[in-house]
Amino acid sequence: MDKNFIKEMEAKLKEQQKNLRKDLASFAEKNVHKKDDYNTRFPNYGNKDEENAVEVADFQDNLSLENDLEKNLAEVGKALERIKIGTYGKCEKCGKKMGRERLEAFPAAITCVDCKNLS
Repeated sequence: MDKNFIKEMEAKLKEQQKNLRKDLASFAEKNVHKKDDYNTRFPNYGNKDEENAVEVADFQDNLSLENDLEKNLAEVGKALERIKIGTYGKCEKCGKKMGRERLEAFPAAITCVDCKNLS
């Protein structure tokens, strides 16, 4: 892979990382003891039964969203680490180079299309 393409993917990944952190910060507090770990804030809409029910429902939704966003954030972080160590773009299962199209579509990909389809 050429250096310009890798720099382009690195910029995309850093932008994704920034956006994921921003999204998480909108409803969760950053854990100061663990990098890229967040704790969903419990909303407070009031003391009425209906408000309490909505609080619980929103909290559950946010917990699920937090989990998904943290997973995506971890994938992006791993991709940035692979760029640093020079293994970016190589499939972690078969070791072959991933296609440019695959990485453009999903910059944090860890497997080629063939290996992903086997999973």
